[in-house]
Amino acid sequence: MFSILIPTWNNLEYLKLAIASIRRNSARQHQIVVHANEGSDGTLQWLRAEGIEHTHSTRNLGVCMAVNGLVGHARHDWIVFLNDDMYCCPGWDTALEHAIERTGGDLAFYGSRLIEPTDSHNPLMLVRDCGRGPGDFDEAGLLASYAEPPGVDMLGVGPQPTVVARRWWHMLGGYSIEFSPGMTSDWDLLMKFWLAGCREFRLVDASRIYHFGCRTTGRIRKNRGGRSFVMKWGIAETEFRRLLAHARPGPPAEPPLRGTALGRFKRAVYGLGGDFPLEDLAAWDPAPGVDAGQPR
Repeated sequence: MFSILIPTWNNLEYLKLAIASIRRNSARQHQIVVHANEGSDGTLQWLRAEGIEHTHSTRNLGVCMAVNGLVGHARHDWIVFLNDDMYCCPGWDTALEHAIERTGGDLAFYGSRLIEPTDSHNPLMLVRDCGRGPGDFDEAGLLASYAEPPGVDMLGVGPQPTVVARRWWHMLGGYSIEFSPGMTSDWDLLMKFWLAGCREFRLVDASRIYHFGCRTTGRIRKNRGGRSFVMKWGIAETEFRRLLAHARPGPPAEPPLRGTALGRFKRAVYGLGGDFPLEDLAAWDPAPGVDAGQPR
């Protein structure tokens, strides 16, 4: 079984649909733990009424701290970070389980094949408009068509869900808080998995998830994640994306860990500007009021 971790920020109708899809379309009864940022739209009351394990903060903690906190409550060996605007299609979990069994080790990074209503020209995504939100969601249409066309697993990574072994999340430190509230935190985590020796980055085609894209990120002050990334690793985020993120017939290319010409140039420019990336974290005010005790 998986421990499914869902951070949410006043997106109750999306959250209800995500959890309903897990309950209806999973082969196993997975652990679900939610972090409710604010929860002022009725999210807290609903989680309590449903008996769903959860933590709570009075203000938005962002992805990095919310997910790191949820991992501490995971009971199973594999964790799934799922966005609250996703709908899990039948067989999503068994396909991931089979992929893990085929790999035979736990130093791996898996994801599901996303279906989205609009074409982002991303070869890792399938396009099928079954609704832009809970209000116009065509669940019957999705369930009748989600498995088409059948494909094969692809090497590379995409957006959430993120499926990794819990022990590796802990060993590598999870999401780095200098990327709070979360822009580019995924790519930083991927770099840490790469440095640990992970070479199994796989999108599991038979594990399909519908992604509405509720634009939660449009409601926050974004950190300058690309700047933080190049200052930390010496390679530009765009370069790392090209090396690791796209579907390819063979294994991912080796990123130049001593830095690149573009990375060194950007670091020099940022250094001369005297604009240290951690100022983004200092300027971001998550505020007190975190209730990260035992899930309830």
